[in-house]
Amino acid sequence: MTTWQKLHQSISSVIKGQDQLVKDILCCMAADGHLLLEDYPGTGKTTLAKALANSVSGAVFQRIQFTPDLLPSDILGVSILDPRTAEFSFKKGPVFSNILLADEINRASPRTQSALLEVMAEKQSTIEGEKYEFDEMFFVIATQNPVEFRGTFPLPEAQMDRFAMRCSLGYVDVEEEVAILTDQQSTGHPVNEMSPVVTIEDVIRWKQEVADVEISDELKHYIVRLVSATRELPGVKLAASPRASIALMKISQALSLVQGKSFVTPDVIQSCAKDVIAHRLILDADSTYSGKDGRRYVQQLLDEVTVPA
Repeated sequence: MTTWQKLHQSISSVIKGQDQLVKDILCCMAADGHLLLEDYPGTGKTTLAKALANSVSGAVFQRIQFTPDLLPSDILGVSILDPRTAEFSFKKGPVFSNILLADEINRASPRTQSALLEVMAEKQSTIEGEKYEFDEMFFVIATQNPVEFRGTFPLPEAQMDRFAMRCSLGYVDVEEEVAILTDQQSTGHPVNEMSPVVTIEDVIRWKQEVADVEISDELKHYIVRLVSATRELPGVKLAASPRASIALMKISQALSLVQGKSFVTPDVIQSCAKDVIAHRLILDADSTYSGKDGRRYVQQLLDEVTVPA
């Protein structure tokens, strides 16, 4: 079995009825991106992150529960005075990990949310004038509740742009929910009984395989045309940046590899375009109040932009 098949099988043993979503999340990680999970309470967002972490041997998993009083130092770390030596020593924060769960990220202030900007974009963090490099495997899964606005802060545009994909779990069907109840009959949670199925080195090799997937110049132009077309849409106040083009290319490569292809095809790009582009679009008031959203605009572009032969 390949690395992604082992991970998919392991996570799906706990997360029922979400095969396509699990595949998308694994592709996001393999493409060296970060993921925003937006869905209703109780749909399994936190469990999904834990299941991924428990499937990778040696991976350091940290969870940050975002609250309005959370400070940047609570995420990055802080220097502490040692009274015995009268010297400061830096205590690393939970961001120093391989898989980071930023739970309910929109409950923290924009100042605190911005503590993740540098590390998500560059895999490094500058703290008190010193630069700290992060491991090759660093994956952020952030969650937020789309229906609860009391005590929350909208994610800044720069923060949204750092997420390669935004996905939703949704509710499972009746039979899958019955299977979840069956798994929960025992005293222990199924996610705590998981065993690792791959190593960090396996994940890094998988990332290299993704980078080696061929994508033609015609499809690169197609991706750029899709993304740049968002800058001309009426009703869009802030369009997608070149970072969206890069994310769409890399995730298309990862999804192609998962499907057993050594090259990218237009249908693969189209299948993940909404999850990659839509959350980056900031609409004006008229478009928002008329019921439009980013996914509808992306679908419009998919229908209009000429697909390479």
